[in-house]
Amino acid sequence: MNLQGKRVLVFGSGKSGIGAADLLEQVGACPVIYDGNEAVDKEAVLHKIEHLKNTEIYAGELPEKVRKSLDLVVLSPGVPTDIPMVKSFYEQGLPVWGEVELAYRTGKGRVLAITGTNGKTTTTALLGKIMQDAEDSVFVVGNIGTPYTSKALEMRDNTTTVAEISSFQLETIEEFKPAVSAILNITEDHLNRHHTMEEYIRVKELITRNQTEDDFCILNYEDPVLRKFGKNIVPQTVYFSSERKLARGIYLEGDQIILKTDKEEIPVVRTDDLKLLGKHNFENVMAAVAMAYYAGVSMNSIRKSICEFTAVEHRIEYVTEKNGVVYYNDSKGTNPDAAIKGIQAMNRPTYLIGGGYDKGSSYDEWLNAFDGKVRCLVLIGQTREKIKEAAERLGVCPCVLCEDLEEAVRFCAQKAQPGEAVLLSPACASWGQFDNYEQRGDMFKEYVRNL
Repeated sequence: MNLQGKRVLVFGSGKSGIGAADLLEQVGACPVIYDGNEAVDKEAVLHKIEHLKNTEIYAGELPEKVRKSLDLVVLSPGVPTDIPMVKSFYEQGLPVWGEVELAYRTGKGRVLAITGTNGKTTTTALLGKIMQDAEDSVFVVGNIGTPYTSKALEMRDNTTTVAEISSFQLETIEEFKPAVSAILNITEDHLNRHHTMEEYIRVKELITRNQTEDDFCILNYEDPVLRKFGKNIVPQTVYFSSERKLARGIYLEGDQIILKTDKEEIPVVRTDDLKLLGKHNFENVMAAVAMAYYAGVSMNSIRKSICEFTAVEHRIEYVTEKNGVVYYNDSKGTNPDAAIKGIQAMNRPTYLIGGGYDKGSSYDEWLNAFDGKVRCLVLIGQTREKIKEAAERLGVCPCVLCEDLEEAVRFCAQKAQPGEAVLLSPACASWGQFDNYEQRGDMFKEYVRNL
């Protein structure tokens, strides 16, 4: 569709909607921003789009004359496709695109696209680094924080776009076609939007909808849904596995990641050489490595990039090594379930800093997951006494109470020996002592670097 002069309704006034309106105006279309919430602050939205000259904005009711003047509708990811107004657009015969479809149609180059329930952000960031180290024109976009539409017009024929794509965004694709796609895993999520697990799976699998036999799809062999899906798709299937050796694909064998093609077996990396920890992260690494390899990047280049890569901020993030002690920031471990992944990822004796705001959680499952790894549990915040009582009742490890995070970091630095680790993974929210988990993680890193 030639967008020049077209009246395009942008449904949603958030970051994605404004990015879409900006792109539309730059290609000569006439955007109309619409928000179904009549209480939306139109002045605030107008302030964000004051640089746009041909964009109108409506909230609450959409005038009939505006509706009849439309040539296209672009939905922001947060707008469900099954609400009455969107259904009425389909009935009116209007094309309905998502932000991803709009960006794909106006952008250039090739796309490497990642979806899945968990691990998307880390895998996208890692693949982004691999591609940026190997190529001149690379954009990392999507759910990772940069709207795809905000970069589309900067793309050239030799551009590679690495895109984190949600199920919400996949609902509205038409021509979107990745050269390499990946589905990392599928577990129950977003059923308030998709209603059934079957529909959620169907939407995730749409990422391969337009791929051809020349394209590739990277799938998790240990996910039974994806294992079955990979047998019946058009693109070439490449599996990854953290549990078994594969005849073809990429797999974890002991402490070694190995890529096996039809012609050769390539040692990729030893897990000890990565700054990422934990089996879930090794799966993310395997997916990113396979995507880059089948996108044409040399294994030497891939290997260098993955060994340099540090975790997404505040998620089991490598901070530094001081006096032989490695420090990790997992401030995003704001509940016991999330913090379990933090301690499971540790591969050495660990001084663990925990505690914070009391959300009424039980800590027994978290404490029982320590599995003998925790030398000492160093507790701060509102929950410190509660967690200490539970730890003593279960007999998991010694506990020390500190007044604040700075004191906890100093204590750990004094006690930890070379070859050990210090991990901030609180299992609690940050409120009370910090504004949010980001501030808590930033302060931890500052205290560590100032040791």
